[in-house]
Amino acid sequence: MILSALSQSERYTALHPLFQYAFDYMRDTDLFALAPGRYQVLGDDLIAIIEQVPAKTKEMAKLEAHRRYIDIQLVLEGDETMGWKPLADCLNPVSEHSDERDIRFFHDAPASYVPVPPDHFCIFYPEDAHAPLIGTGIVRKVIFKVAVNPA
Repeated sequence: MILSALSQSERYTALHPLFQYAFDYMRDTDLFALAPGRYQVLGDDLIAIIEQVPAKTKEMAKLEAHRRYIDIQLVLEGDETMGWKPLADCLNPVSEHSDERDIRFFHDAPASYVPVPPDHFCIFYPEDAHAPLIGTGIVRKVIFKVAVNPA
């Protein structure tokens, strides 16, 4: 897991061939003008999902993990904390992995919690289970789904 400010995103572009596209999209697009929904930036290899939803309590938020995609979650507005735990330490799954949705949820509690202010992002790799949207009020954010193995 990586936590950083959008102003420092250039430090992370070398980590994946599509990260530069994601960070350019973050900087060059008026993300507040986009309606909540799913936007294909580079086909199925890079997808932006705009969310504007009520935050959850720590007890309501479930750890989740993905296999095909890396998440870059940028908080745009609101009070958000994200839970984190190594996937290898998650022992209590809710169900099997959904290939269709590329997600698996866990009953395990996060090992740590990280406050993520607006204009900051977290990068979650497939080995990072994460519990997003913990906080109060409404959270507006963009989640980039970055294909682990782009076409």
